[in-house]
Amino acid sequence: MCPDETNLLTDICTPLSEQQARMYSPLTLAFLGDAVYSLLVRNMLSFAANKPTGKLHKESIAYVNAGFQANMIRELLPQLTESEATVFKRGRNAHSAHSPKNQSDADYRYATGLEALYGYLYLCGNTDRIKEIFNISTYKAYVENRND
Repeated sequence: MCPDETNLLTDICTPLSEQQARMYSPLTLAFLGDAVYSLLVRNMLSFAANKPTGKLHKESIAYVNAGFQANMIRELLPQLTESEATVFKRGRNAHSAHSPKNQSDADYRYATGLEALYGYLYLCGNTDRIKEIFNISTYKAYVENRND
């Protein structure tokens, strides 16, 4: 994350209630959550090193893909609240017209569930929880695998 723990996600939209956010389709939540997650990954990589954009993009692909995201949510599942787990399951079980390339259908569904969770938390304005989930999964994996 940012060295000063700046929260990139505050004051961008007016938070919704959990009830209002649950009214969104799981695929809409995943669409939004994909952008939130991608922004966090790009932020993490950019602050880690000032590298050419091609290298940053290549590094981001290691984190923004269904296989990695599926592994992260599988590790996170025991730590989710009941409402978070419900949102994840809705996203995982949603039927998309898209078929995954180079990923298993199961990983794609789990990744969609994780993205739905990020989208839901973002709509609710729960940026502290977004940061917590990102830090205990993706950022932790990044730190453990750094080679620079």
